[in-house]
Amino acid sequence: MSKKLFHNRKAGGLSSLAIVGFLLVFPFLVDFEKSYAVYFLFLTFLYISLAQGWNVVAGYAGQPSLGQHAFFGLGAYLMAISWKAGWTAYLDPLAMIFAGIGAALLAVIIGMPLLTKLRGDYFALGTLGLGEILRVIFTQGGAVTGGPVGLMLPSSQYKSIIPYYFLALFIALLSIICVWTLMRSRVGLALVAIREDEQAAAANGIHVLKFKIVAFGLGAFFTGLCGSLYGYYLFHVHPAGFFNLKWALLPVLMTILGGIGTIMGPIIGAFVLAGVFELANMWLPEIHPIFSGAFIILLMLFLPGGVVSLGKKSSGQRILRGMFSFRLNFRKREA
Repeated sequence: MSKKLFHNRKAGGLSSLAIVGFLLVFPFLVDFEKSYAVYFLFLTFLYISLAQGWNVVAGYAGQPSLGQHAFFGLGAYLMAISWKAGWTAYLDPLAMIFAGIGAALLAVIIGMPLLTKLRGDYFALGTLGLGEILRVIFTQGGAVTGGPVGLMLPSSQYKSIIPYYFLALFIALLSIICVWTLMRSRVGLALVAIREDEQAAAANGIHVLKFKIVAFGLGAFFTGLCGSLYGYYLFHVHPAGFFNLKWALLPVLMTILGGIGTIMGPIIGAFVLAGVFELANMWLPEIHPIFSGAFIILLMLFLPGGVVSLGKKSSGQRILRGMFSFRLNFRKREA
């Protein structure tokens, strides 16, 4: 390892520790019950975990999924049902782990037939159908799931946003560390090999289906954890909110905008997209979906490699080429 690379990694590690240290003390530097920044960070931490979970499946294993809302909603319902039944308590870590494991088991069970037969866009559509199937099942679940109204949880248990903040931060850090560790292991190398050339990977003795299922299950685990924590925060788990397609699309957008197949991409994408959405919602409440959509389109047009590509020498050239191509095509159409 060269000295320059060693110093860069050391500086990156120290910077990461400094950021984590700041995030740990930040709620105590402000009025955390009134500060919007604390709530914003809580949501962003959840987005980071969701994006990292999707990044494992699509960014590293090369299997794009549109079914994250299925695991998000399932995690929330498993938490709510166990709490209503008296098996677990408020903000119970066991309930959250149970929700994550339940989502991962569903991913393994569903992943076996889907990943065996479907690839690429067809796999994405298959997972999209899974989310819609679960939404209908839980809507028609009767007293167990609360039907279309869902399950109301005792909101009197709420005392402070602080435990939510730190739990979300812990889950985000856990997802980052797990993905970072995974991608530096043999499993990570196998996933990248599968992404680059599935047939070549199989010819070299890699059990393609097994590693795909591992990635799918790991992504579902973190998504289920996020669903359970968000359910604790809202105290109302219902099909329309927790099986909403936004929980499938947000991780995709954040990962692609930040940089798919990278550790930093989902983190940057989560902060950028969450910030854009919140600012647009505050300053342009009537047209913020149009503004947010235009921002996403422009970023994907001029930065196809994501925000992380700004650190590469060729990123400026790609931006200029994209702008030139865009203007040239526009002038041709005018002519």
